[in-house]
Amino acid sequence: MTSKDERLAFLEEMKDVRRIRKSNRADVAARTELTPGHLVRQQAAVEAKVRDVNPLTADVVEPLTAHDVLSWQRPGVQHGVFKKLRLGQYPIEARLDLHRMTVEEARKEVFQFINDCVNYGLRSVIILHGKGERNPDGVAQLKSYLAKWLPELEPVLAFHSAQKRHGGTGAAYVMVRKSDHEKQQNREMHGGA
Repeated sequence: MTSKDERLAFLEEMKDVRRIRKSNRADVAARTELTPGHLVRQQAAVEAKVRDVNPLTADVVEPLTAHDVLSWQRPGVQHGVFKKLRLGQYPIEARLDLHRMTVEEARKEVFQFINDCVNYGLRSVIILHGKGERNPDGVAQLKSYLAKWLPELEPVLAFHSAQKRHGGTGAAYVMVRKSDHEKQQNREMHGGA
């Protein structure tokens, strides 16, 4: 069969086929009618309160100034360990900078940061909170809140204002507890029960 014969055979087979006059595009226009189910789900979403699992409180705190030193440790933290933290002798494994954040933004960031430190096995970190020297009332607002928040977080073992080379009283070294997984690994490695 030649190409001319093939073409004639094809046209003979297709003689009853008619062109589709409608557009071959899908109708993607959004439906404007809302079903009763849509309305119920929409109302439930509006009324549902977002559950805040962050335990940090944002009520009134004791105001601290630029030069106040932060210092706190949980019972059981060894004196030598706290001294080493206070002197900035542990390597800084992560940092969080709170400068230019609102109190609410800082509250969320501190909570998430400490949880991330536990998850990633970071033990010695620094939080830069600023000194608040430019505040007209002389109150270091974020520093004041941080001093209240850190003891509220169970994974925080201790914290202390940083050495001058790391920000002085505008930053705080934070010691974070080992995760349960790390504790178990330590016991297995050192033969503990």
